[in-house]
Amino acid sequence: MKFSMIFEAQMVDPSPATEQRVLHESVEQAILGEKLGFDGIWAVEHHCLTQYAHMSAPETFLAFVAGKTSTIRIGHGVVCLPFKMNHPIKVAERVAMLDVLSNGRMDFGVGKGGTETEAGAFDVHIPDIDRQLETSFRMIPEIWASDVYSFENDIIRVPERSIHPKPMQTPHPPLFMACTRETTLNQAGEWGVGALCLGFGGPEDVAQKNKVYREAIKRRTPESQVGAVANDRLSALCPAIVLDDGVEARAIGHRGQRFFTESINHFYQGGPAPGTPPENEDAAEYLKQQGEAFVAYLNEEKIEAGTEATGLYNPNHAYGTVDDAIGYVERLKEAGADEVMFLIQMGSVPQKAALRTIELLGTEVIPRFR
Repeated sequence: MKFSMIFEAQMVDPSPATEQRVLHESVEQAILGEKLGFDGIWAVEHHCLTQYAHMSAPETFLAFVAGKTSTIRIGHGVVCLPFKMNHPIKVAERVAMLDVLSNGRMDFGVGKGGTETEAGAFDVHIPDIDRQLETSFRMIPEIWASDVYSFENDIIRVPERSIHPKPMQTPHPPLFMACTRETTLNQAGEWGVGALCLGFGGPEDVAQKNKVYREAIKRRTPESQVGAVANDRLSALCPAIVLDDGVEARAIGHRGQRFFTESINHFYQGGPAPGTPPENEDAAEYLKQQGEAFVAYLNEEKIEAGTEATGLYNPNHAYGTVDDAIGYVERLKEAGADEVMFLIQMGSVPQKAALRTIELLGTEVIPRFR
């Protein structure tokens, strides 16, 4: 099993001073992760999502971390592939450059960037995204494999050009895709790319996603595969706060998850902007109540929603003591996860708690699974 961290650069107070502090704190967490045996870090790409995610230039963040580390893998989780957000030539160049300068430590994940807030900022039309993503994703490994490359269809034209540099990893860095629904899990399996399961549904949900993904792998053909080599790795999100005091850890984790949930609901479902979670509130109970109300609303409106929406309200994650975290990771392992992506950097989580969580995960939890 592999162990990593994923960074959103999430914050309660979106002032420039807080942005600066959170970004530097994220770098500090990544460097500590390398020292304590983590295999990798991932950085999201989001735009214009105030409070929820200020990680708008992950290529710069990852390059900065790569320059301060020597062994930990550096991952795009993910690059948004609509053409106006990231042209495939620029993506191929940036990823290859960082792969070379990090001495072959690059992991490359892709996604849609599909909220109207984000895509609309780049004048991207939501119905166009799926085809642009697949086209770009198939082009990039071909660019890396070609001395001279050209491509043309009805939505993009690349005239004959030499595109540099080429990645250090051969034939190319491992490929991944953000997967929240069965549709994207099926695509990832059939395309031969790793599945980044970015959800809160828990081990039972991971097991179901793993089942869908492994069945899709069986349907893969040489024609459906993206890139020269397949990467059949399922990476599962694991919200985590681990402290010596389990009660304190659960309280911090649940408050952080409440903020995360309110932030994502604001941009994805039109809810109110998140506030500061009260210190004395039972955030786990709050999540449970809000989840029950949300499910009741969906049922009343006859709306089908998967665990990418309802799972946000699940408070049962790796919050608590070392033993609690070991038990939760064991369940993820049994569910079929090849990698655990710890989500520690949630909006209201103080840096002291994040660093102690990384320390305990690195010294007490991860060694149990080596």
